[in-house]
Amino acid sequence: MIDSHVNLHHEAFGPDLEAVLARADQAGVHAMLTICDKMASLPAIAAISAQHSHIWHSVGVHPHYADEHQHIGVEDLLAGCNHAKAIGVGETGLDFHYGYSGEAEQVRLFRVHIEVARQTGLPLIVHTRQADDLTADILESEMEKGPFKILLHCYTSGLDLLARGLKLGAYVSFSGIATFKNAHDVRAAVAQVPLDRVLIETDCPYLAPVPVRGQRNEPAFLPHVSQFLASLYAMAPEAFADQADRNFLALFEKAAG
Repeated sequence: MIDSHVNLHHEAFGPDLEAVLARADQAGVHAMLTICDKMASLPAIAAISAQHSHIWHSVGVHPHYADEHQHIGVEDLLAGCNHAKAIGVGETGLDFHYGYSGEAEQVRLFRVHIEVARQTGLPLIVHTRQADDLTADILESEMEKGPFKILLHCYTSGLDLLARGLKLGAYVSFSGIATFKNAHDVRAAVAQVPLDRVLIETDCPYLAPVPVRGQRNEPAFLPHVSQFLASLYAMAPEAFADQADRNFLALFEKAAG
C-alpha cells in the first residue's frame, strides 16, 4: 500500500519517527508521500524523503498559511519542485472554515500553485473546506488556460464539486474519515468515484480511522482505511490495495520513474 498523504515532519512524530516508519513497513505500507504545509517546513520535509528511498515529498503552502506567503510566486515553488524526490504541488486550495487566511490571499496562492502544476506536470494536491463552488470555479477556469493534474485529497466535500472535479480528470483520495460512523456523505462520495481514480491516505497524525480513532494516526493504520474502502467497492482487500497503488503511480508519474 502507498499512503498518498502523510505529515511526517509534524511535531507529533518528533520522538519516534523511525519507529513509526518501521510499523508502517510491518503493516504493508511500502511507500508514502509526505506533504509540505509551508515553505519554512520544506528543508525538514526534503530531508526526510532524502533519507528514505520509499518516501517522496510535495512542495507547497496550505491555505491556512496563505497570508504569510504572499511573497511566494511561481518561481519560488518551481525551485522546490526541482528536487528529485518532489513529486507533487501542494497541498494548496481554499479553506474558509477557520478563516486563518483571507479569501483573496488564498485564491492568489491557489492560482500560483496551479501554474506550477501546469508547468511541471506534477499533480496539484487540493485541500478544500467550505469552499466547494469557488474551488470548482477556479479549477475549471484554470483548466481552460492549459491542462494540469488534480488530486482532491481527504475528500469530505459535496457531490457537485466531486462531479466537476472528476469531469476535469481529477483523482480523489479518501482518509479514515470514511470509516467514521456519521460520515454518510463521505461514503456517498466514494460511491461516485471510479475505481481507477481512487487513492488512499491517512493524513497522519490526524484523523485516525476506526478502530483506532482517538489515537495519534500513523501510516501503519492505512490498512484500516484500505480495507474499509475495499468493502465499499465490494472488492477483496488485496485487489483494492493493488488498484489504489496503481492509481497513485499513474497520477504521480515521477514516483514511478
